Amino acid sequence: MDSASATLEPLFAFMAQSLSTLEFAFNKLPGSAVLLRYVKSSHQNDPGRTILEVILVIFAIRTLLQSRTRADRTGKHFIQFSDKEIDELVDEWTPEALDTPLTSAEQDDLAAVPVIVGPNGPKPKLASTGKTAINLASFNFTGLAGNETIKQSAVETLRKYGLGSCGPPGFYGTVDVHMELERDIADFLGTEASILYSQGFSTISSVIPAFCKRGDIIVADRGVNFAIHKGIQISRSTVRWFDHNDLKSLEDVLESIEKDRKKRRGPLTRRFIITEGIFEKDGAMVDLPKLIEIKYQHKYRLILDESFSFGTVGRTGRGLTELYNVPAEKVDMLVGSVAIGLCAGGGFCAGSQTVVDHQRINGTSFVFSASMPALLSVSGSEGVNILRSSPSILSTLHENIRAARAILDRIDCISIPSHPASPIIHINIRSQSSSTLHPISAVLSSKPSNPTSPLPREANTWDWDIENEERILQDVVEEALAQGVMITKAKRLRGQETIEPRPSIRLALTSALTKKETEKAVTVVKSALIKVLAKRR
Repeated sequence: MDSASATLEPLFAFMAQSLSTLEFAFNKLPGSAVLLRYVKSSHQNDPGRTILEVILVIFAIRTLLQSRTRADRTGKHFIQFSDKEIDELVDEWTPEALDTPLTSAEQDDLAAVPVIVGPNGPKPKLASTGKTAINLASFNFTGLAGNETIKQSAVETLRKYGLGSCGPPGFYGTVDVHMELERDIADFLGTEASILYSQGFSTISSVIPAFCKRGDIIVADRGVNFAIHKGIQISRSTVRWFDHNDLKSLEDVLESIEKDRKKRRGPLTRRFIITEGIFEKDGAMVDLPKLIEIKYQHKYRLILDESFSFGTVGRTGRGLTELYNVPAEKVDMLVGSVAIGLCAGGGFCAGSQTVVDHQRINGTSFVFSASMPALLSVSGSEGVNILRSSPSILSTLHENIRAARAILDRIDCISIPSHPASPIIHINIRSQSSSTLHPISAVLSSKPSNPTSPLPREANTWDWDIENEERILQDVVEEALAQGVMITKAKRLRGQETIEPRPSIRLALTSALTKKETEKAVTVVKSALIKVLAKRR
C-alpha cells in the first residue's frame, strides 16, 4: 500500500502544480474574477444549472471541432446519371420567374409609353413620329430641367468629383457640395439647418421612423402618399387617421385621443401630426395656418411633406410657408424633394439643428444609403439660386395654372379635386357620386369615420370601376398624344396601397411653356376628354 502511494505521489504533485498554474493564469485574465464569482453563485443557487451549462459548453466545443461536411466520399449513395440523361434533364429544366408575368393591361400600358429621342424637356421629340410634343407629364414645374447654367455646373462638378460618392454620408460619402446644398436649402426656407437624403421616396419614409417609435402616437391624413404609409408602418407607432384634408376631423381625433388617455390615466407620449402640403394623390392643398394653430393648441409636433409644394407655390417657390406667410420654424420637420422641386435628385428635411442632428444618427436612409452624386448637389444649389433670383419663373407657372384651370373647369364630364393653385391637376371621370380619393360625403357626414381605420366610413359606397376607368383614361392619353400633347395617367401600386385612389389623369404644368402654349395643350386635352367620353356614354 505504501509502495503504491509512493508511486502515485509524483503524479498527484504534477497535477496539483498544473492546476495551480492554470488557476494563476486564469486569475490574470481580465474579467476572470467576475466569471468565477458568477460560476460560484450559480452553482450555490442552482447546481442543476451548472451541470446544464457544462453540457452546453461541451456541445459547443464539439460542434466547433467536428467536420463541417459529412459528404459521402465513396459516392456509393449517389444516383449515377449518364451524359445523355444529364443533357435531357438540363433541356427540360425551366427556371422559375423572378416575378409574376405582366397582365394584358400592364403590357398594353407599357407598350403605350412614348419613347423620347434626346433629352427630356417641355417639348421633347417622339421616336414614333419624329415630331415634338408638348410635355404635360413630367415634373418640370419651374423649367429647370435642361437649364444650361445648371448643365454646365454639373459637367464641371462631374470632372472634379467623379460620378458616385461610393459611401454613406456619415462615413466618407459627404463632400463640400453636399454641405453647401444643405446650407442653401436651410437659408432658402428660413430654418436653422437641413439634411440631404439621396432618394426622394426614402426621405419621408426615413424621417418618420427616426422620430416616431413604438408607443408614440401618429395622427395622419387618410390621403397621404405611399411613402408616408411606408414610414408610418416602419415606425410601429400607434396610428390614428383623420378624414382627408378635413381639419375639423383632425381636431375631433385629437380630442378623442386626449379623452381616452385621461380615461386610462396613461402617460404622455410623443405625438405627431403627419400630412402633405399638396397631396400627391389628388392635388389638394392643406390649410397650413389652421394646421399650425391646431398643432400648438393640442401640443403635437408637425411633419409636413412638401414634395409637391416646395419649388412650386409661393412668390419664390419656398412652399406653403411662403404662400401663407407662416415662419418655417413653426413646422417641426419640413420635408421636401430636391428631385421634384429643383429637378436634381434626392430629398431633404429642414428644421431645427436638433432635428437635423438627430437624423444623422437615426435616419436609416441617411445612415445606410450612399450619398447623392456631387453633380446633383451642385444642380440643386444652382436651382435654389435661380428660384431666389428669378421670381418671374414662379409667376409664369402660376399664370399657366390659372389658364389651364379656366379651360378644364368648364368641362362637364369630369371632376377636378386639385386645389386651384396646385401645379399637378388630377382629372377624374365625373360620376353620380363625387368620390375621388375618398367620398366628399365623408367630410359632411354627421357620423365621423373610425380613427383606427385608414378607410373612411363611406368607403363601402365607392362605386367606380377601376379597370374600366383606367382603360377610358388610357384612351384619352393616347388621343392627346396623337394630337401632339404628352400626358399620363396617375401611376398607382394597385394591391399595395392602403387606400386605392380613384383612377385619374395627372397634368404637370410647367413655367417652361408660355401661357399661349399651355392653353393650346390643355385645349387638346379637353377635346380628347370630350371625344373619348362621348363614345363611352
